[in-house]
Amino acid sequence: MWGDIAIAFLLAFITAFILTPYTIKIAKKIGAVDIPKDERRMHSKPMPKFGGPAIIIGFLVSTIYLIITSTIEGNLELFGPEEYMVKLLGFLAGIIVLSIFCFFDDIKGIHPLTKLTGQLIAAGIVVASGIRIDNFTLPFLEGNIVINNVFSIILTMGWIVGITNAINLIDGLDGLSTGIAIISCVSLLIIFSLNGSPFIAIIIITALVGALAGFLPFNFNPAKTFIGDIGSNFIGFALAVVSILGVAKTATAFVVVLPIIVLGLPILDTLSAIVRRIVKGKSLKAVLQADKGHLHHKLIAKGFTQKEAVLLLYGISVACGMFAIILFESDIWKAISFALMVIAVICIGYKEFFKLKEGEKGMYKCVACGYIYDPAIGDPDSGIAPGTKFEDIPDDWVCPLCGVGKDMFEKID
Repeated sequence: MWGDIAIAFLLAFITAFILTPYTIKIAKKIGAVDIPKDERRMHSKPMPKFGGPAIIIGFLVSTIYLIITSTIEGNLELFGPEEYMVKLLGFLAGIIVLSIFCFFDDIKGIHPLTKLTGQLIAAGIVVASGIRIDNFTLPFLEGNIVINNVFSIILTMGWIVGITNAINLIDGLDGLSTGIAIISCVSLLIIFSLNGSPFIAIIIITALVGALAGFLPFNFNPAKTFIGDIGSNFIGFALAVVSILGVAKTATAFVVVLPIIVLGLPILDTLSAIVRRIVKGKSLKAVLQADKGHLHHKLIAKGFTQKEAVLLLYGISVACGMFAIILFESDIWKAISFALMVIAVICIGYKEFFKLKEGEKGMYKCVACGYIYDPAIGDPDSGIAPGTKFEDIPDDWVCPLCGVGKDMFEKID
């Protein structure tokens, strides 16, 4: 199995890494470019947003190759009682439908309800193929809870559409959704391996993490390209589907809540966004209106740079994954102890961060990438000596990270 995991990861990684530069060129030709036209945008210059196809192709190439070789070797039974062939075709059809809707959203923009319609159709195809949440075990209760057919359909479609939107909504900073998805995939892969989950789920989750890892170097701050709606919707859609496949037909206690815990950060951010928008807009329609109240926006407003905010959210996502793994492998008390230690570290680190910020007098921050110019350090690579005040820097000096001019810097109060 570990050999298959290694191949699945590497094949997806290499494919996505090679294809991403081509998607940047294609994005500029077809108009899939994100132009910073409102204050919600965290970038200051037009940015390609067509990285999704590189991830999808990398994922599909790896998955299809491993399915074929595993079937030949006898490790995977496509036409057995579980009917994996039908489920995989439904999954693929869902990806195609969702990608078509999101393609037009990336190029021209479509109404949120239109995109939601595409998500519902894709989820419906997956459910019709036989991928459903039809039974589960809750902690401290004996036996499986069997769900009737109607509720199973509603619950499965709600889970798929919910997770799809959760990843889409958290896609607000360079590398944020990609990195969180990688962390979630690795956590689920560990749980699947320990849980004896179906081999097909392990192949899919490994291919997904490989494709994401191949794209991340181009997406991490300062980003060269964005993942786009195609990418963010595909990631959420794939995570939702594979989490169902990975825990299906199991009677292990807590297993129903493990994917929820692993994806806790985007789920909580989405739920808070729904409540916030309804309260603020006093209408259900307000849920569809974008705002600047997401967790990553709040961190930036507090003085964190893009990298600092992203790394902090990565850390929280890692903690969620570790909590789920400890909960599964050990017991709830060890998991709670771990959670309390993480909360303590976050509280202490948050306090120390603002103490550090108080000492950043005379510093300037690049609004494009978050680079901090510290007069005490200067910029030796550009010939700016330590002790040089920002106003004394030559006008032709540019940010050493993203290359924007002095006019794109703002003083840190």
